[in-house]
Amino acid sequence: MHRDRRFGRRLLQVLWHGIGFGVVALWIIPFLWVARTAFLPKASAVDTGWSWGWTLDNLTRVWQAAPFGQFFLNTLLVCTGVLAVQLVTLTMAAYSFARVRFVGRELVFMLFLVQIMVPPDVLIFSNYQILSDMGLLDTKIGIMLPYFASAFGVFLLRQSFKQLPYELEEAAHVEGASRLRILAQIYVPLSRPVYVSFAIVSFSFHWNDFLWPLIVTNSEENRLLTVGLAMFAKSTESGAQWSDVSAATLIVSAPLMLGFLLFQRKVIGSFMHSGIKG
Repeated sequence: MHRDRRFGRRLLQVLWHGIGFGVVALWIIPFLWVARTAFLPKASAVDTGWSWGWTLDNLTRVWQAAPFGQFFLNTLLVCTGVLAVQLVTLTMAAYSFARVRFVGRELVFMLFLVQIMVPPDVLIFSNYQILSDMGLLDTKIGIMLPYFASAFGVFLLRQSFKQLPYELEEAAHVEGASRLRILAQIYVPLSRPVYVSFAIVSFSFHWNDFLWPLIVTNSEENRLLTVGLAMFAKSTESGAQWSDVSAATLIVSAPLMLGFLLFQRKVIGSFMHSGIKG
């Protein structure tokens, strides 16, 4: 009886491991195909057989064929600018909702959270009209402006602030510390894992964002990587240049993947300490 239970547990464990490896394979096989094709010569990229040849010419040719350097700089500037402003706005809002008492606080917070349930794509038309009236179309600030506030970040940080002992703030008040000093020296340092987790989510989201930058930008001077990749892929469709398209895709996706591989322990640790699951 005991052996049967042990065998059943092992069989179930093997089954779950098999399902996990299957899901991983579904995700990683397309990426491995893109990575392999990016380094294959053009003649071998469309061949049905296996080839051990490889070359860096695809990456060089793609980098010179489109201003990916400018796209990189634009994307880095937008992601960093959005995150910098978000960290300030969500810190102020989260502290207000967590520790400052005012009339209708809970109602305002509930209305604020409604933004989480509204897909950003629904607001594209209204945001476009507002930016058009402000003369900010085809500008980097126009790409960033709708994302300067984050309901998800405010909710996440508010929960973290509320879990901190209120006695710390009372002791700081006794010492004559202002609210800004308390926020900067107590709440922010103790909520560092939450900030790191949100920074990862925000940076990766805006790095991979496509629809809004596509609509609001028209020039290469303000175009982001995802839009530049789409334009480059469209220009090579007629020739079916799979090696070039794969090389461009690898150029766009490699920075985030390398960053995760280099800092995976800190990334996973920050998510575990912040309470974000999965």
